[in-house]
Amino acid sequence: MLKAHEKTSEDFAVLMAEIGRKARASARPLGLASAERKHAALVAMADCVLRHQDRILEANAIDMANGEEAGLSPAMMDRLKLTPDRIRAVADGIRAVAALRDPVGDVIAEWDRPNGLHIERVRTPLGVIGVIYESRPNVTADAGALCLKAGNAVILRGGSDSINSSSAIHACLVGGLQAAGLPEDAIQLVPTTDRAAVGEMLKGLGGNLDVIVPRGGRSLVERVQTEARVPVFAHLEGICHLYIDKSADLDMAVSIAVNAKMRRTGICGSAETLLVDRAVAGTHLLPILEALARAGCEIRGDEAVRAAFPAAEPATEKDWSTEYLDAIISVKLVDGVSGAIDHIERYSSHHTEAIIAEDAAAVERFFNEIDSAILLHNASTQFADGGEFGMGAEIGIATGRMHARGPVGVEQLTSFKYRVRGTGQVRP
Repeated sequence: MLKAHEKTSEDFAVLMAEIGRKARASARPLGLASAERKHAALVAMADCVLRHQDRILEANAIDMANGEEAGLSPAMMDRLKLTPDRIRAVADGIRAVAALRDPVGDVIAEWDRPNGLHIERVRTPLGVIGVIYESRPNVTADAGALCLKAGNAVILRGGSDSINSSSAIHACLVGGLQAAGLPEDAIQLVPTTDRAAVGEMLKGLGGNLDVIVPRGGRSLVERVQTEARVPVFAHLEGICHLYIDKSADLDMAVSIAVNAKMRRTGICGSAETLLVDRAVAGTHLLPILEALARAGCEIRGDEAVRAAFPAAEPATEKDWSTEYLDAIISVKLVDGVSGAIDHIERYSSHHTEAIIAEDAAAVERFFNEIDSAILLHNASTQFADGGEFGMGAEIGIATGRMHARGPVGVEQLTSFKYRVRGTGQVRP
């Protein structure tokens, strides 16, 4: 038998085609499964994760050691790391998804026509979803749980960095499916980290894949968006902005700026650019930058910022369009909300933007004129998360304009069909 590194493209095509067939075969019974059975499977998954915490931590220790050897950045190592608290959070996330209302069969809208026809728009599963992700092993649980709740089969392709952790978590997901009498092939983990497997998924697995969700760095997402032959829910980058208006409360501005950047620097909702109204540069700029610096953040500023805060490094044109995913932030003074909007529209990836302001008119302009998936007022950009939105978890943040936008939760993982009820009507 060929070893993994000796496999040919034909071998990967056969492997992935079989995974696709199994997923499609599982999709129909899963789509018809009762809310009670799916709930039971999710609860069993969460219990299994907690029961096998030591096994998951042992697998994660291998991934962490490999990551250190490979020279992963501190931010990437933080994404990869699991702790007892994070494993409990994984289990809690699965339970939160279990507690959500089952979307399948929900009547989204209904109306009557003058001819007596009664029309309903009803939620249905998408079918088979492919999730391609890097580093974060918790995505294995989030994606598996969300797809199951929405009645979809899912094919998970994790990165090589987290393969051991993801495999240990996936075993718990399969255990939950088995405990509830659901097809275990409804949640599959691709058993290879070879990039050829991704290529096969992008081709659609012979028509068995209905949508792809990539979660990872720019190179992964660009490849998926360029090569995929099936629809994609994705965001390319999280270049998130925090704007401090002249009407902002200073204490609030300081607190939110530090949290938005430094709570977890490696997530897509971390603020990468800080914009400060020039009108309050004398009162707000230094306290915010000093607080960020004390928290360990590197400041990169324009000339005006560096004049006020000489410790800042000079910001280049590239900085305004960089997703650092690290303890670095670019800072610029702007001419009020108009200047902030102009800068954001030029450089934003349309993921998440926040305004700190007490002026209602400034907030309304910000909300109305900026076209990003998530906009926040007087709150940290780190709230750009499906769990924080009450969705239980998310499979990603979509920044496109079709079908799903913002956190992709169970409702966004459904489509719909129309049910039309008549009493014998014929069309004239």
